[in-house]
Amino acid sequence: MATSKNKSTSTKKNGNTWSGRFDEPVSELVQRYTASVGFDRKLAEYDIEGSLAHAWMLSGAGIINADDLAAIESGLGRIRDEIRSGEFIWLLELEDVHLNIEKRLTTLIGDAGKRLHTARSRNDQVATDVRLYLRAAIDNIIRLIHGLQRALLDLAEQHVDTVMPGFTHLQVAQPVVFGHHLMAYFEMLRRDVERLSDCRKRVNKLPLGAAALAGTSYPIDRKAVAQRLGFEGICENSLDAVSDRDFAIEFCADAALIMTHLSRLSEELILWMNPSFGFIDLADRFCTGSSIMPQKKNPDVPELVRGKTGRVNGHLVALLTLMKGQPLAYNKDNQEDKEPLFDTVETLTDTLRIYADMLTGVRVNQDAMRNAAMRGYATATDLADYLTKKGLPFREAHEAVATAVRFADRSGRDLSALTLSELQEFSRLIDSDVYAVLTLEGSISSRGHIGGTAPAQVRAAIRRARKWLS
Repeated sequence: MATSKNKSTSTKKNGNTWSGRFDEPVSELVQRYTASVGFDRKLAEYDIEGSLAHAWMLSGAGIINADDLAAIESGLGRIRDEIRSGEFIWLLELEDVHLNIEKRLTTLIGDAGKRLHTARSRNDQVATDVRLYLRAAIDNIIRLIHGLQRALLDLAEQHVDTVMPGFTHLQVAQPVVFGHHLMAYFEMLRRDVERLSDCRKRVNKLPLGAAALAGTSYPIDRKAVAQRLGFEGICENSLDAVSDRDFAIEFCADAALIMTHLSRLSEELILWMNPSFGFIDLADRFCTGSSIMPQKKNPDVPELVRGKTGRVNGHLVALLTLMKGQPLAYNKDNQEDKEPLFDTVETLTDTLRIYADMLTGVRVNQDAMRNAAMRGYATATDLADYLTKKGLPFREAHEAVATAVRFADRSGRDLSALTLSELQEFSRLIDSDVYAVLTLEGSISSRGHIGGTAPAQVRAAIRRARKWLS
């Protein structure tokens, strides 16, 4: 009798679904430590969506009757309205989003609400919710990447003929056009979209029906639920279905790559905005000043993108570390997957939004770009190619041009400023036609193949890119 009394008391004090198993309530500290409702309430809409599909399937299989289904649909509809309006009361002692919704549903509709959890576990329930959430997030992120790509194309199209230095080792290498430089980031983002689209295929598999870990003895129809929820397939091993977080890790890896690409562009924007470069200026709304130096205009947004890239990279490492030592099947550790995943989605979403807007406010100093391309002997390779086309082996041409550059550097002139007789000191193959290849425009226009920096090819690349986006 004492044990029975203790169980009854525990149920009243604790109110948890499993409280009948225990002789004392969970302490307040443990409640706070183990509760996830503070962050997993973000899954509420998806939890309701999954529950509605589950209830529909239970009714179709004859596990619950039509009246129960109607009550569940009505109750979940009301709960969804309460959550959207902010009226829903989230209780820490109910631990997570699932039990909070289930408790409210039972309060609203009685026993029908208690039957909803038939043939499922929170293990397959949460796995389903997270996949629904991430699928929607991926779709939105792809839309945002496309918006950023359009902003890149618009800016590139304005600067198909704007000459700038191309760099290797951050040293002037060869002239390119600014539009071509921007299109490199379009290609990075194109690969990012492809990776996300591929990741989505693995996200879009239904775990519901795996129950706790071994499946269920009820006559469920997992394929019908998958079809109703828009999943492309089902997770075919119940143990894997409830414990797999590969899809979340894969998404975070894709997100880390996207942020890395944007961090690289951010680094360039920061450099280009520096007065030592003076290539661009950013609109004031993306910058801040200094509390002590009144002349400062700091590129805070690109700097924060660099910083937040480290944050997203850290979330990827956190998830990999989270999973590395877990045995099958579900473990409480997996509760820790959500905050890194949610923050990755939110950070990436905000970054893409602000970046597309920021690119519309980029102002380009074409003269500064051109003047920089004139420094560093950017057309030296063109002179070597010129000699090679005249019959000189490339290695000999390379040496001849290196000697010419050393001479020009000592005299403080560009190669194009050397006289014909001076140039001929380095090779008798040089003739008056050499000046056509020593100009910036001559160098750029000679790269007229697919993928080259010639303006005609850049325009063609932009056309292909717009077609890909359409």
